This record gives sequence, C-alpha cells and structure tokens, in this order.
Amino acid sequence: MTRQFLAVCMTLVALAVGGCATTYPTASQNDIDALAQAIQKLGPEVDPVEARQAATISYTYSQQLARDWQVTDSAIVHNAKVINGFRERGLCNDWAQAMTQRLRQENFRTLDLHWATSPPTPFRIIHHSALISAKGDSMYDGIILDPWRNSGALHWAPTREDTRYNWRPRLEVREELLNGELAF
Repeated sequence: MTRQFLAVCMTLVALAVGGCATTYPTASQNDIDALAQAIQKLGPEVDPVEARQAATISYTYSQQLARDWQVTDSAIVHNAKVINGFRERGLCNDWAQAMTQRLRQENFRTLDLHWATSPPTPFRIIHHSALISAKGDSMYDGIILDPWRNSGALHWAPTREDTRYNWRPRLEVREELLNGELAF
C-alpha cells in the first residue's frame, strides 16, 4: 500500500511540475519568409529589405512580449489574469500598442503602420491590433499583425481576408463608442 501511495504521489508531482513547464511561441524562418513575401506584395514600391525587417520584428517581438508578459494561457484566460491583477500586461490593446511602437522605431520609408480596431458586438469584445500597409495605402489594403489571439504566436492575414473581426480605424471606432453610436 505504501509503495502504491508513493507511486501515486510521484505521478502527481510529475504532472504538476510538467504542467508548470512554460512553452512560448516560436517561429520558423519559413514563417518569417512568408510574411516578408506578403508584405513585399503590398505594392511594387515596398522595399524588400524593409519587408524582411518588418516580418522579422513582427515575429521576434511577438515572442519576446509573450515571454516578458508571461503569456502562458489562451488570450481570454490571460485577459482575466490581467484584469484581476495576476499579470501586468497582455490585453489586445497592449499588444497593438507595443507592436506599433516597436515597428515605428524602424522609420520605414515604404511602409505605414496603423492601429486597427474591431468594435464590440453582442458576441465579441472590442479587439485591437497592429497593421502594416504600403506607404500611403489604406489599412484595408494592409496586413493585420495580431499576436494577441494566439497568445504571442503571431497571426497575420490581409485585412480584408481576416473576417473573424470587423477591422476599422481605431479613432473612428473610438469616436462612435464615445458618441454612443455603437450599441452592443
């Protein structure tokens, strides 16, 4: 009986320790190459060096933020941790702000950065994300850079193809919320 009890205890300890192991998102060179290619295709004037730099930063900085903010759960669970004071940062607006600020530091000549917002609906909370486009293009012609939805693993897609959210300019949505034009 003692031997069985000890075996059960050791199993529980192993599961607990293994369950505490934290894995953070990683990206392959193929992931970075695919995003760089998509950014390059935003327009003929997009500098391929800038496209590669933006793609590399988007992936590596997303991973760094996930580690810095100790994002180890789904986005919604991590949101609850932030709201309840167990984590300092990691809400979607934190990701959007950090990603936009980091990419702006590069002073791209052929790319523009945007802050996109998907307004709240009866079934979905408000969501923010960084977005990149060719210089002078609309955010609707760009690419969403969203590390929040997959807990630090970068999700990207052309804005018009990311139908999970209704992406719009952040200030436009903010104004509608403040004026009571958006009911949810």
